[in-house]
Amino acid sequence: MPFNNLYATRVIGTGSAFPKKVLTNNELSETLQTTDEWIRERTGISERRIAEPNNTEEFNSSLGLKASIRALEMAGKKPEDIDAIFYATCTGDTLVPSTACWLQQKLGATKAWGVDLNAGCSGFVFALSSADQFIKTGYIRNALVIGCDVLTAFTNWQDRGSCILFGDGAGAFVVERVSADCEHRIYSSHLQTDGTGWHYFNTPAGGSNLEVTPERHEQKLDKMQMKGREMFKVAVKTLVEFAERAVTTNGLSLSDVNWFIPHQANLRIIEAVAKRLDFPMSKVIINIDRFGNTSAATVPTAFDEAVRNGKIKSGDNVLISVFGAGLTFGSMLIRW
Repeated sequence: MPFNNLYATRVIGTGSAFPKKVLTNNELSETLQTTDEWIRERTGISERRIAEPNNTEEFNSSLGLKASIRALEMAGKKPEDIDAIFYATCTGDTLVPSTACWLQQKLGATKAWGVDLNAGCSGFVFALSSADQFIKTGYIRNALVIGCDVLTAFTNWQDRGSCILFGDGAGAFVVERVSADCEHRIYSSHLQTDGTGWHYFNTPAGGSNLEVTPERHEQKLDKMQMKGREMFKVAVKTLVEFAERAVTTNGLSLSDVNWFIPHQANLRIIEAVAKRLDFPMSKVIINIDRFGNTSAATVPTAFDEAVRNGKIKSGDNVLISVFGAGLTFGSMLIRW
């Protein structure tokens, strides 16, 4: 929700990075009872990127590093200029230390403090909103915000209903303090959690309440489990609700929105949301067809790609709406 503040936050740089390996639907059909047509009809996905196990260049923090460097280059900033790092991920390099710490030392952001945020696929909006509040209150001047996940490390490749959806990737924003009346800024953010829906998407083993044992690994309890139909219904409802909330809070209508970036979970979800909002698909940014669901990375990578290919232009209003495991929900309105 908006507050009265001395400052505002502007996005001044974006970046993204993906693993090299491309996994196509046809390749998946060689090991699963599925086809390229079946996957595309139900998800809109044709291919996704997969991080190679034990490849240090494709660790979570390594992908985050590449995205961060590109965002810093666009922003005209050096690593040592950064005050804080907000790292959204649910698939960090290690339980301890945080992936923000790994990134900080790899990047050489010697003056920055860092923290991980885990809100599943909503994570980037939660992280960007957190950075926004620290900047608005004057606590920091700028921040590096990353959304990165290596979901395929926690994917059950025998579960046709879920493994076809996921890919790996990283996106990053550089944000900085501007005057409260600056037109190019984050206008508002809206966050919510509903823990009663934890069972819709979770990884049972691997935390302190259920360690991974050989037996539990054999049972795939250390892999992601998803109730797809339930998630679909929740996703459509909440993506619409939070998109509308971000627009109306700022006294605008959907006709004032130049581009809409929803979480890229499933193209059929995105189409259903656009239909309910009566918003043209021609103004919806899509990258799920080529990268799959990259969790916390979907929004920043789609945003970065749209900036670099000239779709998003200076002065455009960009609406973002997300949902994720938890359950978590969020939206933002940004003027680029």
